[in-house]
Amino acid sequence: MKWLLLIIAGLFEVAFATCLGKAKESTGNETTFWYIGFLICLSISMFLLVKATQQISIGTAYAVWTGIGAVGTVLVGVVIFKEPATFWRLFFITTLIASIIGLKLVSH
Repeated sequence: MKWLLLIIAGLFEVAFATCLGKAKESTGNETTFWYIGFLICLSISMFLLVKATQQISIGTAYAVWTGIGAVGTVLVGVVIFKEPATFWRLFFITTLIASIIGLKLVSH
């Protein structure tokens, strides 16, 4: 359960980063809605991260949380914001995913 909370927290990190990107692209009231979405996703992400760190060491939890956020945000950037998907970018995202899995495997 603790790892599931951490994964969901990481996905909400991706969501709040996505909201920031969409707010940057929008105008008027739409911008306000994206910022409200950002605040909601940020709050949920932080709450779940705090809950996860009650059972997972802070170093591991934070590294996994930021890793999920980084990988997810890059993927959202490529798919939604049409950012480049170069070989090296995808290569280093793959190494980050391997590191996240490695931390999970060696953590108690």
